Amino acid sequence: MHENTEKTLLRDCPATRIPSGEAITLHAGTNVFITQALGGSFTVATDLGLARIEDADSDALGIEATAAPAAPAVPSTGAPVDEKAVWDQLRTCYDPEIPVNIVDLGLVYDCVITPDAAQGAKVDVKMTLTAPGCGMGPTIAAEAKSKVMSVPGVGDAAVELVWDPPWNQAMISEVGKMKLGLI
Repeated sequence: MHENTEKTLLRDCPATRIPSGEAITLHAGTNVFITQALGGSFTVATDLGLARIEDADSDALGIEATAAPAAPAVPSTGAPVDEKAVWDQLRTCYDPEIPVNIVDLGLVYDCVITPDAAQGAKVDVKMTLTAPGCGMGPTIAAEAKSKVMSVPGVGDAAVELVWDPPWNQAMISEVGKMKLGLI
């Protein structure tokens, strides 16, 4: 809906430079072009290159926030954490340069849920990136952790970036390949 739209920032806005992951401030009056609006963030093209603006700062673009803030972790009531719900949350995380979620891109290698009735389940995720030098890795991993923490019954989560096996295009799901026009 907002993709391929030119906007002028209404206020100074924190952003993350892509692909370095460097925190920057985009200033009021800056013209930006929204290239991607997925997963609760906006990828914008600026004179400085690409940057990512979080949904919480969408008002700077003149856009109403769309994503509800991640709910705090809900301690377990003894019921097991719904593994499908964890995977569904991971599917709401996107690489800021590729319009496919991290699961369908084949970046998530492992997801282990360890029950703990007293503290809430621990979810350990192992994921990789399309390129080892990508500075957005910590940003994407932090977003994945935050979204997993919003799943009812999850008390803790950890997202580890791993490089073995190296990612390649064969790891993209059929859905992802269709979105990218690879099949």
